[in-house]
Amino acid sequence: DGMWSSSLTDSTSKGKPDIEAVDLTTRLQDLNNILECTTKPIIFDGDTGGKIEHFVFTVRTLERHGISAVIIEDKVGLKKNSLFGTDAIQTQDSIEGFCDKIRAGKNAQVTGDFMIIARIESLIAGKPMSDALERAYAYVQAGADGIMIHSKDKSGEDIREFCRTFRKEYAHVPIVVVPTTYDHVHESELHAWGANVVIYANHLLRAAYPAMMNVARTILENERAEEVRPLCMPIKEILELIPGTK
Repeated sequence: DGMWSSSLTDSTSKGKPDIEAVDLTTRLQDLNNILECTTKPIIFDGDTGGKIEHFVFTVRTLERHGISAVIIEDKVGLKKNSLFGTDAIQTQDSIEGFCDKIRAGKNAQVTGDFMIIARIESLIAGKPMSDALERAYAYVQAGADGIMIHSKDKSGEDIREFCRTFRKEYAHVPIVVVPTTYDHVHESELHAWGANVVIYANHLLRAAYPAMMNVARTILENERAEEVRPLCMPIKEILELIPGTK
């Protein structure tokens, strides 16, 4: 098991839109706090990776902080969340341009442990499977340590087709999937398709907001907090979660 540092949840929790508005330095402050509490591997959501010249420094900084991997998506321009799909203008990078970014990032690494994973937006952008696969093969040739394939199709059929076809070409390159829209598919099935890493990208944040809204509404309606007692974790249990609390 590992942890996913999502740009969506990072920005939303700060009241910012998911457009790379929260800079790397700010996100690293949160990561440092997380790393104080866990030794689990962390995958960093690097959005587009920004300009190639900036991505080089991002890789070195993440590696120095002990992050295990970064995922960057093959889009350019102002970032818009992929699940808007074709409702928002999404411009994919050229294969050559994104391969240059991958190569620059890999060349910037100090150790061999850090991973750069290429996220493919072809299926989100309405392009054919052949485009997604062509990009996947090119990105691996450029040095990508893994491929993340993304889709907003609820069936999951396109993800299955991609994984099975990619696996015929590359038996051991890690495949990352994010089953936000095709959430009916079990992990065992995803693994059978060839997926190695399954990211549940934002569910904890999406669970927290309705809970907090429910408690706030109940307090306002009753003008006291007694009614929300069964909805809240006891303070003692909260304190016992923190090591070193007396």
